[in-house]
Amino acid sequence: MANPLRTLNEFGQSVWLDFVSRDLLRSGGLARLIAEDGLRGVTSNPSIFEKAIGHGDDYDALIAEAQASGDLDPGALFEDLAVRDIQEGADTLNAVYEQTQRRDGFISLEVSPYLAMNTHGTIEEARRLWHGVNRRNLMVKVPGTKPGLTAIRTLIGEGINVNVTLLFSQQVYAEVAEAYISGLEAFAKKGGDPHKVSSVASFFVSRIDTLVDDELDKKIAAADPGQKPGLQALKGKVAIANAKLAYQLYKELYASERWQRLAQQGAQTQRLLWASTGTKNKAYSDVLYVDELIGADTVNTMPPATMDAYRDHGRPRATLEDDIAAARATMDALPEVDISIDAVTAKLVEDGVRLFADAADQLYAAVQKKRRVVLGSKLNAMAYKLPAELQHDVEAVLEAWRSEGKVRRLWAADASLWTEEDEANWIGWLAIVDKQLKGIAHLQDFADDVKQSGFRDVLLLGMGGSSLGPEVFSETFGTRPGFPNLHVLDSTDPVQIGRFEARIDPARTLFLVSSKSGSTLEPNIFKQYFYELAKRAVGAHEAPKRFAAITDPGSSLEKAALNEGFRCVFHGLPSIGGRYSVLSDFGMVPAAAIGIDPQAFLESAAEMVRSCAASAPPLENPGVILGAILGTCQRRGRDKVTIIASKGIADFGAWLEQLLAESTGKLGKGIVPVDAEPLGAPALYGSDRVFAYLRLAADEDAGQEQALAAIEAAGHPVVRITVHDRMQLGQEFFRWEMATAVAGSIIGINPFDQPDVEASKVKTRELTAAYERTGALPEERPFFEGDGIRLFADPRNEAALRPHAASLTAALKAHLGRIGAGDYAALLAYIERSPAHIEAMQQLRRAIRERTRAATCVGFGPRFLHSTGQAYKGGPNTGVFLQITCEDAEDLPVPGQSYSFGVVKAAQARGDFEVLAERGRRALRVHITGDLEAGLGVLVRAVEQALQ
Repeated sequence: MANPLRTLNEFGQSVWLDFVSRDLLRSGGLARLIAEDGLRGVTSNPSIFEKAIGHGDDYDALIAEAQASGDLDPGALFEDLAVRDIQEGADTLNAVYEQTQRRDGFISLEVSPYLAMNTHGTIEEARRLWHGVNRRNLMVKVPGTKPGLTAIRTLIGEGINVNVTLLFSQQVYAEVAEAYISGLEAFAKKGGDPHKVSSVASFFVSRIDTLVDDELDKKIAAADPGQKPGLQALKGKVAIANAKLAYQLYKELYASERWQRLAQQGAQTQRLLWASTGTKNKAYSDVLYVDELIGADTVNTMPPATMDAYRDHGRPRATLEDDIAAARATMDALPEVDISIDAVTAKLVEDGVRLFADAADQLYAAVQKKRRVVLGSKLNAMAYKLPAELQHDVEAVLEAWRSEGKVRRLWAADASLWTEEDEANWIGWLAIVDKQLKGIAHLQDFADDVKQSGFRDVLLLGMGGSSLGPEVFSETFGTRPGFPNLHVLDSTDPVQIGRFEARIDPARTLFLVSSKSGSTLEPNIFKQYFYELAKRAVGAHEAPKRFAAITDPGSSLEKAALNEGFRCVFHGLPSIGGRYSVLSDFGMVPAAAIGIDPQAFLESAAEMVRSCAASAPPLENPGVILGAILGTCQRRGRDKVTIIASKGIADFGAWLEQLLAESTGKLGKGIVPVDAEPLGAPALYGSDRVFAYLRLAADEDAGQEQALAAIEAAGHPVVRITVHDRMQLGQEFFRWEMATAVAGSIIGINPFDQPDVEASKVKTRELTAAYERTGALPEERPFFEGDGIRLFADPRNEAALRPHAASLTAALKAHLGRIGAGDYAALLAYIERSPAHIEAMQQLRRAIRERTRAATCVGFGPRFLHSTGQAYKGGPNTGVFLQITCEDAEDLPVPGQSYSFGVVKAAQARGDFEVLAERGRRALRVHITGDLEAGLGVLVRAVEQALQ
């Protein structure tokens, strides 16, 4: 008995296979289908590849091989796999292509379903796939959407074979045929050979019956008994009727005089291809959509099960033009029963675009999982445990991000993800790692220069984003053989500046002046001070060679550096804000200076960048998952992110504090980061906490692990991140940047501005200007004085506290008594940031937390002004602030200015307090008038007594 599949060729219908896999190609299965079944082509789509890649190990070796040549993001990795399969399939089909004189022998590869409504993107990707596969018997699949029509015309006009997919409507098919014909005319006009261009128009069949039958079933259930037979008779008939009429339209179009002119030049018709021919309704024949659609110049692409069924019991005969009148009657009957075929086909296109995008998500998720296995410990691991309700909400957020394509929108700088302000201008951090790797020589050359020049120290002069990242490098990596020590100065406290000065030999120190805008007060006055120091050490001629600048192009700092002859100037990107800049030159120049291999560090970071790529679906995107947790927790009242970092990477928390607080704390919303708070028993924590534990794999701390386990067991949300090696810390910089941007979208704020930081700067400038005019800061009056301490407050806070200020302890009791459920306490210390003073602050915060269960934060001024200060002023009004200032035992002049560093620090503290007061915050300033150490002791004892 003749093979029914082979017999279809005798009726002018080509059999194509709607499936491809590595096993099919490598086992010789495709060649057998060609030889035994007369197979003439292959089609693929994301769903087919997902089944092949995600449900087995056929591709594991190929993925490992591809990754060995260099890590790829999920989209690029899939494309690499798909191109190899398509090339191999095309080569197997090439003999058919030649034998049929380019009529058959094609294999199809689809442009990304995400581009279905993007004409330009479709054209660009189709061109790239065409050239990447580099096989003349490739067909690029393009959806027959409105944007797709223009792309089809353009691509055919360039001689690219196109399989037009997702067709349901006869009207749209006519538009597709027009795009094909006009594209061929354009190609021929340019001197192209039309015979070398092929196309099919893929009509999706069974899905029409599925949707129409569902509508009919609803009507049958509600109809009168006499109406039911007529409705029942339409079931399973519409898809075939629609296809038959489309074929009649095909014959008319390609019988026209216009087409004949192209045919005389060798042009081939764009055949109708019947797709979605597997039967969905088990009540129908499993070969229904093959048996009833057999006709000349057509293609039927069948899934393997349908091919098997047809080979077994198919009945080949010319059916496509049987009873056209009945087909017309079926279509005419639909409006009479209130079913619009136009509405049906429009919905099918909409659903098809969505379903293909869903399939692509599943495909890329499968590829990402396989990629992660291959990367192993090269990629930092993340796990999390959330209470059930929170887990449900996070899953809902991730599904919304998936269904709405928000990861791709983020990478495309779509400001509508946030507030539709200027967010699109601040997305440069997404691409900075690739940009740095492409231009890595400038960092390597700088590292060589620093090493060869014999510098003993590097002193970075910066604030906020320009200092906190470099500090992480300094604290985490220490000193490497042959390279200098890195010190980071970000305080105007005179004692602290003096201690940095005492540590270095100016003659053997490289000073890095780091300021994005170039106009930030602190780096500029630091530069003035140490420039004078360098001049005294090495002379005016040599001093500039001890200085390098890191700043944005065109800034005042760049101009000054060029005018003064600095050793070198490094540029940031204007599209990267300071707190997102650690992987740009603001972080990588100091890292290179102390011997951290910039290429190795950035290549490791790139593995996280690719893990968070636009092609990585939310459920497999580590940055998006973390952002969804943070944003969802914030919206559910868990807005205190408690950062626990193991000893080897402990300083990462200070960088993370700025990123989270300055990015999200605004408009009365936001995340309050809690760094370096000593871990306590679960009972000390309220329902406003989420815990983020970052552990260097080599660090072992049983106490920390036990404390976290207890907190997790008590029902608090805990995120655990394992950093396998210090050189993989760049992965966490990027993961948290991505997470912060995502959380900002969920919270509903612009994560790239810092309006309240600017307010504090304005106040500081006003106060220093007043000092320059009068020689003194404006007078202020304490409302309490005793025990070597003065208390200051704005009128509103003073009115609340003065009646209770019989003693320091009583005043503090009244102030700290204002801490309520969901509040946090922040200690803002404008004193030297020394180990002893850090311990004093830790002692204070432990006492406050143990009595109030409130989260506690510590900031040393003025550095926190460029960090958590934004959340304190612009975030939720849940903070109770204790500002600590002192009389400076010694002061240092600012060269060229009438004010000193002590005056600047005092102005910053007072400006900070004024803005807190303007924002309605509960704030008290404690000013130590005598010996600082003794005064801190008094304060600690008074706080402990106040809390008893």
